[in-house]
Amino acid sequence: MSVKAFELVPAVERELLMGDKARINIECIECCGKHLYIGTNDCFIHHFLLEEVTSSKGKLSFLAQKLLHKYLGLKKPVAELRAASALERLIVLCDGVLFLVDMLTLETPSGAGGAKIRGVTTFCINENPVTGDPFCVEMGILSSKRRTVQIFMIYEDRVQLVKEVNTPEQPCAVSLDGYFLCLALTTQYMILNYNTGANHSEERKPIVKRIGREEFLLAAPGGLGMFANAEGVSQRAPVNWSESVMGAAVCFPYVVALDESFITVHSMLDQQLKQTLPFRDGHVLQDFEGKVILASTKAVYILVPLPLERQIQDLLASHRVEEALILTEGAQRNIPKEKFQILHKRILQQAGFIQFGQLQFLEAKEHFRKGQLDVRELISLYPLLLPSSSSFTRCHPPLHEFADLNHLAQGDQEKVQRCKKFLISYLGEVRSTEVANGCREDVDTALLKLYAEQDHESLLDLLASENFCVLADCVPWLEKYHKYFALGLLYHYHGQDSAALQLWIRVADGDLEDATRSDLFEYIIDFLCSCSNLDLVWKYTDWALRKNPTTGVQVFTKRIVRKNHPEPSPDDVVTYLTKHREALLLYLEHLVLERQIQKETFHTHLAVLYLERVQALLSETPVDEGKLLKARDRLQAMLRESNLYRVQYVLGKIKNCESLLLEQAILYGKLEEHDKALHVLVHELKDFSSAEAYCIWSSESRDSVYRQKLFHLLLGVYLDTQSRGASAGGGGEMEMAAVDLLNRHGEVFDAVRVLNILPERWSLQLLRPFLGRAVRASMHASRTSQIALGLARSENVQLLHDRRKKPIFVSDKKGCFMCHNTFSEPEVVCLPGGVPVHTHCVADRIQNSPSKKHLTNSSNHT
Repeated sequence: MSVKAFELVPAVERELLMGDKARINIECIECCGKHLYIGTNDCFIHHFLLEEVTSSKGKLSFLAQKLLHKYLGLKKPVAELRAASALERLIVLCDGVLFLVDMLTLETPSGAGGAKIRGVTTFCINENPVTGDPFCVEMGILSSKRRTVQIFMIYEDRVQLVKEVNTPEQPCAVSLDGYFLCLALTTQYMILNYNTGANHSEERKPIVKRIGREEFLLAAPGGLGMFANAEGVSQRAPVNWSESVMGAAVCFPYVVALDESFITVHSMLDQQLKQTLPFRDGHVLQDFEGKVILASTKAVYILVPLPLERQIQDLLASHRVEEALILTEGAQRNIPKEKFQILHKRILQQAGFIQFGQLQFLEAKEHFRKGQLDVRELISLYPLLLPSSSSFTRCHPPLHEFADLNHLAQGDQEKVQRCKKFLISYLGEVRSTEVANGCREDVDTALLKLYAEQDHESLLDLLASENFCVLADCVPWLEKYHKYFALGLLYHYHGQDSAALQLWIRVADGDLEDATRSDLFEYIIDFLCSCSNLDLVWKYTDWALRKNPTTGVQVFTKRIVRKNHPEPSPDDVVTYLTKHREALLLYLEHLVLERQIQKETFHTHLAVLYLERVQALLSETPVDEGKLLKARDRLQAMLRESNLYRVQYVLGKIKNCESLLLEQAILYGKLEEHDKALHVLVHELKDFSSAEAYCIWSSESRDSVYRQKLFHLLLGVYLDTQSRGASAGGGGEMEMAAVDLLNRHGEVFDAVRVLNILPERWSLQLLRPFLGRAVRASMHASRTSQIALGLARSENVQLLHDRRKKPIFVSDKKGCFMCHNTFSEPEVVCLPGGVPVHTHCVADRIQNSPSKKHLTNSSNHT
């Protein structure tokens, strides 16, 4: 594909060179800096001074000034000219004679510096010399009579032969780089190391051109321009020339070739044809220090390379992205590092926008990443996404040709949507990277607007995490798309919790429509639970309680307890909830049952609420037995398990209610009026299982003596009732209840005492389970007592032994082993090992020991 890499600009017009002499032709040219030397067929050397002139429009032209011409006197065309600027000499080949002339005067120097070498067909200068002398020129010469290449060193005052290399055929063209000779022989090319003798060869009509360090350009069969390094290996693909190529030159990164009708320009980077210029009667093509000069037989022209940046921009304008990038990267060696980095980044950014416009999003993203694109350049394509407070202005000159996304899409809505999805993906990737540094507000605001517009699932994630969204810009955008829940999150992030709650409440009440969360009410409750502003909590709790007391009270019951997080006073909450009885009940349950706050007012209040709930259910017609049973269970559990409520107060509210006899019995038990409690259970309710359960729970935290007392009391109630019933002829029910009580809990009773009060008419068979349990319990107690007595004696013996062995010291600085308090009196008790303890500590230990408890029940022995 074509690219305009060069412009053909005249340098020396025909009239200036030869005037009206029609038969004079140009044979060779040489350029050194601003000095141009032309050799003609009439044995003249013409010396011109070239000045570059740039017009106001940036167009380059050349002004040639003729300084001198010199006739060499050999009556043959000047074959070759080469400048040796370090020596201020011009090397001339004419009529097979090689000699030097002064670059300024064109005169032959005197002495050894004017020596001539005869029989020369062609020569070349080593541009990568092996000697380190800056005032010495290395040269390779081909002789017309011998199959040799001669290596000469040319100094200011002498010419010295240093090497002669034999070749298998007569060479006709030569190029030299370091120790490497690239030769065109009669039938083949050859690369030869004249220092080691190693060689590589290839047959072809000769064109030999040095293009870089240890690399040459050759004309190969089939019209190919081949690249070969010093090892004879081609590391680049060949370029396609015509079969009639007569000359080649290199102006990196291009190879310029001249044939009969055209100048062709190929890229060394991708080997593609980039430009073709018509040029007839071409005769000479050479490159000199970056200038490409060619001549017809009558005039001299210079191929002026266009600036690489302009070439790259032309490629980008044609949307040839890959070629532009290849050219940019290939030009790296010719551009200073810092300038190249700036240029490379810009080209990558431009390439990214071209591929973005072609919807090649993966490639565009990669170029944006490598080019370190300011992400706001991309965001600015999307109308209204950048916040109004943004100070961003687009790069100048612009990186793309688009005014905005609408201009790019030309009304294609599918294209618009694809571009928006790409931007969402791209911003999501870069917002947490260095790319977003310095413009996080712009990035997050744009991302939020896109999320809201596209109804994207990541909107809430963005607002729930750290973000830099600009509030003033985002509010109208979220309102436009009815994202009120998200707007509340944004208010919360900016510390405006009151505004967030007001908005959410309007959504929960149906004043605003937003289906983001179906559980918005529960979310508001959770939000209030974690809110550190108590004024805000009190302000919106009333709304929550009116909407749903059961859920609303969770503002207090599920409130997060943590350091530096203020908590409302439970007393204040209870007072506040007085008008919301259902919520008050739940809150008191939270205080008493979950947090286990030991405060009489809370316990009494909860018990009264339970009682009122039961009484309310009892007053309904018809009575809901299921709800009543659950309510009574909760009341009974509260009355049994709590020891803090005011028993007399609750009893006063329940005393005249015949439906709550079981609750009355529990309250009598709390007052230690067990006879009344058992009377209610046995005589009024006739609930024997509840009577047994009463004895068990009333003595749960008490010792065995207390439990035994309660069971004996219950047994007495049964027997007294039975005796009265027997005289009246109806005591069988109580008798069976007494037998069941003894047989189920025989180990609790004092067996001797029981046997003394039982009616004589009862058979032993009837009491067999009871007697078996009583005997086993008695034997266990006896044996446990004997073990305890033996251990006590052993302990006493050990103590006596230790006391005799050494004295026991007691002081007010020494602490008791059991309570760790110091001794204030000399009376102590010694444990085994001679450890002194307080006397009261030992007494407490013995009182609480299991052996002591069993000993106190020794009267159970039968």
